[in-house]
Amino acid sequence: MAAAEPFSARLVDARALSPSVRHLVFERTDGAPMRFEPGQWINLFVSGEGGELKRSYSIASPPDGAPRFELAVTRVLGGPVSEALHALEIGQELRAVGPHGLFTRAAGDPAPALFVGTGTGVAPLRSMIGAALAAGSSTRLSLLLGVRRQDEMLYVEELSRWKTVHPSLSVCVTLSRPDAGWSGPTGRVQAHLARVFAELAAPDAHVFICGLDKMVHDVKARCRGELGLGRKQVHTEKYD
Repeated sequence: MAAAEPFSARLVDARALSPSVRHLVFERTDGAPMRFEPGQWINLFVSGEGGELKRSYSIASPPDGAPRFELAVTRVLGGPVSEALHALEIGQELRAVGPHGLFTRAAGDPAPALFVGTGTGVAPLRSMIGAALAAGSSTRLSLLLGVRRQDEMLYVEELSRWKTVHPSLSVCVTLSRPDAGWSGPTGRVQAHLARVFAELAAPDAHVFICGLDKMVHDVKARCRGELGLGRKQVHTEKYD
């Protein structure tokens, strides 16, 4: 696993994923490969009152040997770092330190996997899935993603494309506050956990859960209890 190190990163691309989430593409200014394991995170530093402010963000892209990496950042009103990142312009540079974290899945892992995320909790899961697909994995993978409304669905076009190209991948998106006309799954991810896991038809599958504490705690408890999974089969990362 790559050791964490300080480096400078330049914003090279950005786009809106939803009304509150911005997709940011950074590139190391030294041109060195961005080495990390799928699922890891980095610290970004921005200038604020009283000095530098630091926040942690999961890397949303799979490692590919390039100096680039991607993040999905939710704008928090009054949050100085998230607002600075939403205002960041192409070409501007930030100080970063990373990678960090043990919430990882190797691209060549042969074990089937269920990925459960809410909101920007999909970021490290996107990294894990993207790495597996890029490595040519045919292992059965399933993503269960929960958001409130349809306009908050992240990476939907990409996920749809991945499903079409890779039949070993299934995706279930559920809305807790469904829009009029929405015909897909509704409710929280917990309501669909048992069904989606059963569809994997792999009791030895691992589950990777990322999001806010309450969801992570509840889904983990259901995995251990209702689904009867062992401790080493359940992996978590909390955003609060």
